[in-house]
Amino acid sequence: MPSADEVRALVGKNLAHVQERIAQACHAAGRAPETVRLIGVSKYVGPDETAELVAAGCCDLGESRPQQLWDKAETLTERGCQVRWRMIGHLQRNKVARTVHYADAIDSVDSRRLLAAIDAAAQAIGKQQQVLLEVNISGDQEKHGFLPGEVGQVVSEMATTWPNVVLRGLMGMASLVGGEAAARQNFADLRQLREQIVSQTGVELPELSMGMSGDFEAAIAEGSTLVRIGSALWAGL
Repeated sequence: MPSADEVRALVGKNLAHVQERIAQACHAAGRAPETVRLIGVSKYVGPDETAELVAAGCCDLGESRPQQLWDKAETLTERGCQVRWRMIGHLQRNKVARTVHYADAIDSVDSRRLLAAIDAAAQAIGKQQQVLLEVNISGDQEKHGFLPGEVGQVVSEMATTWPNVVLRGLMGMASLVGGEAAARQNFADLRQLREQIVSQTGVELPELSMGMSGDFEAAIAEGSTLVRIGSALWAGL
């Protein structure tokens, strides 16, 4: 096992490398690097390593399991870490209330029933909960998310049906097959869907959460504003 000093050095090096790749991808796409926010995915490591990432300057963190988000949020708060937590994995309704307590944003909203549960939990604590709608843009059967054809209607319903939920944009994942070309097409499809919905509804959707460690350059090329990076930050641990 690496020592604490080795972990600190490695995490800092990995973060700097990922940030440089983001900057290069933005330059290639004609975008400013500040238009893309890095979400550090901490599911691969414990609270000690996560705290080192925060200390290195990555304060936007994503967790795919509610229990891990709760536990790490409590632990890192006790250590004085200032973190903006995002729930990025499938969320069951029986875990919504506690997740709403900790999460700055829930990026994986995949059903009207989940929206209703989030709205009720947010109302109970006087919160406006920021969310993204997850879209199954690739059509993979094993993925969660709204079908593309459903999203426009859900967006139209948001303000009046779930008033304690603030919609910030869309989230999607590339297909598990097809490589970079398929991934870039999936990302382009989600961007075009966002543009279509904005045009039809007049609802602003500023965020597009697309791209992970293996495909975030393609996502940036297609307009991603949030990239969810895990394994590239923890390489070597």
